[in-house]
Amino acid sequence: MDAADAWLASGVVPLTGHPDGPALVPPGRAAAVAAELGRLFGTDGAALLAERAALTGRRRAGRISVGGGSRLLRLRTGWAAVGCARPDDPALLGALVGRELPAADPWPELARALAGLTPAELDDGAALLGLAAHSVPDAVEPAPAVPVPGPARDVAGATVVSFGALWAAPLCTHLLGLAGARVVTVETPSRPDRSRHGTPGFHDLLHAGDRSVVLDPGDPDQRAALHRLVRRADIVVEASRPRALRGFGIDAGAEVARGATWISITAAGRDSDRVGFGDDVAASAGLVARDHEGLPVFAGDAIADPLTGLTAAALALCEPGVLHDVSMTGVVAATLDGSPGGPSGDRAVAEPRARTAPGRAPAFGADTTAVITAVTAERAAPR
Repeated sequence: MDAADAWLASGVVPLTGHPDGPALVPPGRAAAVAAELGRLFGTDGAALLAERAALTGRRRAGRISVGGGSRLLRLRTGWAAVGCARPDDPALLGALVGRELPAADPWPELARALAGLTPAELDDGAALLGLAAHSVPDAVEPAPAVPVPGPARDVAGATVVSFGALWAAPLCTHLLGLAGARVVTVETPSRPDRSRHGTPGFHDLLHAGDRSVVLDPGDPDQRAALHRLVRRADIVVEASRPRALRGFGIDAGAEVARGATWISITAAGRDSDRVGFGDDVAASAGLVARDHEGLPVFAGDAIADPLTGLTAAALALCEPGVLHDVSMTGVVAATLDGSPGGPSGDRAVAEPRARTAPGRAPAFGADTTAVITAVTAERAAPR
């Protein structure tokens, strides 16, 4: 399947373009790559790119992301993709542009202020403040095609411990669960996964079958329990900047040395302090469509998230015993091979579609006692 056909079959095209304009085919091979990766798990990988939108019912909104939390805004030269979905973002964006922004609707004032910034000023300030905001490149150099890893190993019965929330990491562990792994999702009391209260059914789809553990690393006993859990993991999935787990006393290198597979998902690599989410990361890598004026619009719904989740799961399945530094920006950039986008014309376009969740996700912390008791008993048993 060529790049355009994969996009047309994926459900992403109805999510791309202005609401009062034609649906657009994004550039590159992301849908074709997703389709190839999905075969490792017996699922339609390309359809996963639009699965959340199928559940929300939202459609294309041009320079507003499908989810509504990000926008494409003009800079002094060029464009920026800016996220404003977290409670602290209006204040941080105000610090970036040097003026107070109204928390209820920061966008009009922010757009006026960003028009005075250069791309470098935007990128440097956003990195310093921990903002999901990035300049959008005017042109993208074609990147090598993404090789599909192989052969796949048997992960039936393997224990996956996940420190991931929202979409990319949960999709990764969900796919490993489909391959037979046992998934334990770890949250802290102060930072539950926001997707629990987001799209109905989406959290269930990605977490049904998981075990939910809630531990406070600030408590010495719970911190020790967390360490025991990680040391029993065959695969660890981390979806935060590395300093977070290092602050809990967890050493990725030591876990890999004992034979574990470590998946580290970040916006731009373990050596970067950049913060990013699916929409702004995809745009910053160059994955945007262009409207009839040649101006950028968002491609799909937070597409860097599901594409990264598929890639991370494939790496865990096919390349064990390694620390995989999975940069969301790098994953997207590697699909931009020069394949053009453009209007869908009169070609058949698939609508977004979602699978049915096989059950309900466990309640917050529902399995903490059982999982930690089992890990402790295993540690105490003679070998």
